[in-house]
Amino acid sequence: MTDIPVLQTRALRCERDDRELFAGLNWCASAGEIWQIAGPNGAGKTTLIRILAGLHGFYDGSFTWPQWLQSDADPREKLLYLGHKAGLRDELTPLENLQWWLALHAQQADPMAALAQLGLAGYETVPCASLSAGQKRRVALSLLWIVDKPVWLLDEPFTALDADGVTLIEERLRQHAASGGLVIYSSHHRFDDAVRHVRLGGKQVELA
Repeated sequence: MTDIPVLQTRALRCERDDRELFAGLNWCASAGEIWQIAGPNGAGKTTLIRILAGLHGFYDGSFTWPQWLQSDADPREKLLYLGHKAGLRDELTPLENLQWWLALHAQQADPMAALAQLGLAGYETVPCASLSAGQKRRVALSLLWIVDKPVWLLDEPFTALDADGVTLIEERLRQHAASGGLVIYSSHHRFDDAVRHVRLGGKQVELA
């Protein structure tokens, strides 16, 4: 499936506070690929992820998802977006947060197994307010095991993780791509030579 276009951008351009973040982004990402959005702080990595997720409407140019993503009323139903913040309700437990996400995405899965996979066995019913930043990140990333979406848009997924957590998420991203999914993530961390990248922050956007 790696030669099937999933995302195409055409002359995509965005500026913020009268400063151009990126311009002339012509990019094709395909099923079975992992793409890193790289660049220095302030280069527009988060902004680009949010544009692709349909959460930021101030840009020029265009981007399209394929027909199989556009067949529903809202193509974002086929996308899993995780922001750089954990996005959890602190007063809820990890289990309750995941149950809420499953209901939101109309999915059925075992959240207890996902939390155990992320090393959170025993913390399922502890309020998230009591968890460390790394544990909260692991709760959010549990969605990668329980929400079935073909396209993943992940903003700084490795933030606050220890070495074991980073390794676990790296392997999960490889698994999703190997199964025909598309992963696009923003980070300074490139974990595999097979990971392709969009580099922002220079005079021209670099693709490799």
